Amino acid sequence: MAIKFQYNKTSLQALNAQLKIRQRALPTLKNKEAALRVEVKRAKDHANKLDEEFNQSIADYNNMISLWGEFDTSLVEIKDVHFSIKKIAGVVTPVLDGIDFDIKPFSIFNKPSWFLEGVTIIQRLAEVAIEREFFFRKMEILDYARRKTTQKVNLYEKVQIPGFEDAILKIKRYLEDVENLSKAAQKIVKKRHEDAEMVRPI
Repeated sequence: MAIKFQYNKTSLQALNAQLKIRQRALPTLKNKEAALRVEVKRAKDHANKLDEEFNQSIADYNNMISLWGEFDTSLVEIKDVHFSIKKIAGVVTPVLDGIDFDIKPFSIFNKPSWFLEGVTIIQRLAEVAIEREFFFRKMEILDYARRKTTQKVNLYEKVQIPGFEDAILKIKRYLEDVENLSKAAQKIVKKRHEDAEMVRPI
């Protein structure tokens, strides 16, 4: 990325200000990137754990597959899913607060004895599936924010800060050269005046 500048003091001041902003922001961005990296790993580990739990719940469900044909699916219904938001390193993520189930009353005398366990299995399966989705979504959001932060860190560290430093150096050298030339020109003019004064007849 080429940094546009002019060879004057105003441009030099503007570049110095931009450089300071980036130099101050870089440590914060690096800390944010590190925090997000940790949180992504934590969310991924928890999502994988929930994935295993979900697969185990499916296995429990499949162990009773022959019985599920007679299970009344209207007994368990998801009524509501409660969630809030939490900021992690400045990134808004969803947090599952709870799931409301509507479990229809049934007679344990008129229904097969395993129906009670069936309701628990279905409920747990739904809970794990929903919580798993929340954590995978959280992981995606955090990972996207981490990648964006990494890009910004790289942009500042490898492109903009060296670019501003280089531009500032060029302007300083140019201004020094202009000042040296001006001083040299003044000396020449002064010397000519002195020479002219010496030659002037009395």
